Amino acid sequence: MAQQAAVDPVALRLFHHHLYEYGRGVRGLFLMTLGLIESAPVVAKLRDDGIDHFVQRVGSSKVNVFFGREAYVAVARSFVTKPLNLLSPEEDFMLGTLLGYDREQQCRRFLAKLATVGARCPLAVAAE
Repeated sequence: MAQQAAVDPVALRLFHHHLYEYGRGVRGLFLMTLGLIESAPVVAKLRDDGIDHFVQRVGSSKVNVFFGREAYVAVARSFVTKPLNLLSPEEDFMLGTLLGYDREQQCRRFLAKLATVGARCPLAVAAE
């Protein structure tokens, strides 16, 4: 008899912590990268609880599950249409900000990504 892979209890514990933060209004958007096995109960719980979400396929065995407040999810859904490492510096900045990451770190990351692609910061050009 084939043995079925077990759902990672750590991933489910983290998901329930995210649900707690969501319910308390700590953040508006959450992202979890999960294996297909872990994603099934997560997506089912989100659907059952009426929490807006979408799933982005990462590979043959992993997915990104975005969930949270409706407007946040709608904005993320509008530009997360490709692998996350292919997001433009602006898209990467918006996603990090929506996910509640430290704003100063996001600014530094944005400027570093701009330097990598050889672009000039639009704000710096406007200030000249």
